[in-house]
Amino acid sequence: MKKPVDLSSLVPVLFGFAAFQQLRAACELQLFEYLTLNGPSSSDEVATGLGMPPKSARTLLLGTASLGLTERTGNQYTPSETLRAAIDDGTWPHIRSIVDFQQRVSYLPAQEYAESLRTGKNAGLKHLPGTGRDLYTRLEENPDLGNRFYRGMHAWSELSNPVLLHQVDYRSVTNVLDVGGGDAVNAIALARAHPHLKVTVFDLEGAIEVARDNIEAAGLGDRVDVAAGDMFAEAMPHGYDLVLFAHQFVIWSPEQNVALLKRAFDALPAGGRVVVFNAFADDDGAGPLYTALDNVYFTVLPFEESTIYPWRDHEKWLAEAGFADITRTPTEGWTPHGVVEGRKPGE
Repeated sequence: MKKPVDLSSLVPVLFGFAAFQQLRAACELQLFEYLTLNGPSSSDEVATGLGMPPKSARTLLLGTASLGLTERTGNQYTPSETLRAAIDDGTWPHIRSIVDFQQRVSYLPAQEYAESLRTGKNAGLKHLPGTGRDLYTRLEENPDLGNRFYRGMHAWSELSNPVLLHQVDYRSVTNVLDVGGGDAVNAIALARAHPHLKVTVFDLEGAIEVARDNIEAAGLGDRVDVAAGDMFAEAMPHGYDLVLFAHQFVIWSPEQNVALLKRAFDALPAGGRVVVFNAFADDDGAGPLYTALDNVYFTVLPFEESTIYPWRDHEKWLAEAGFADITRTPTEGWTPHGVVEGRKPGE
């Protein structure tokens, strides 16, 4: 008899949607918080503690244990080592925000991935209420959805920006222009990590309303400020020795990215630097897995042009815009974020 084909390696892919729902349910029902607060617990104790039928607790714990989200010793369950570490170091609230983002913003639109690939359109928008032709217009039409989106984006920045904060040399930098800096999450983080820096968030007026509140709440009004403007329609402000594009070049087309870099080049003095911080694809087109999966979101939702580009594309754009001494700095963390930077010649 012919041996059956072993398709076990396909199980995580075939049931990927269900794996996410196991995590999402555990988050919504606060399973990990319960186990952290109460210590090792049986299935019946979890059922009582979370106010669910015993069968539901058994089903949830089977899912989380099989996925390595919880560990079972005897009949007692605890959070996995990874989740315990995330809870202990304060990372867990960011993960919860991202899970909420994936559920509320990305989950239904993702089923339009094949259609988006076929047509080159961000077909997932049909699952979000509104009439705008891009994600950001739809978010403006739906404030609650917008709040969830920006909480998720804030969480991603908090998780990924150590490469921006600690692996870039700011010793010769005084003034930073954060282009498209939105709610000022990166501007505030930079100011806290490098007390000699002054940072200005440059974005549309509507986008920086939240930034003003966040800067005031952080007590950094003396070193972080805002400037309203359209990065594509007008010249960038002068007087800065470093221009930062954080999470911007995954949104726009190659032509738009080059245009932004040329505007930065014109605004910078000789010797000034531009820093591009976002996720990257490998140059060989084979990964990483995080980028490949995250590109489903970029394909179905933001703009028709949105995607995560390889490192080499960014380096080519910087050279085309006139920058020299181009370098790349990969992250030391678990996400595929990094930095590509260049210097304006002449000094």
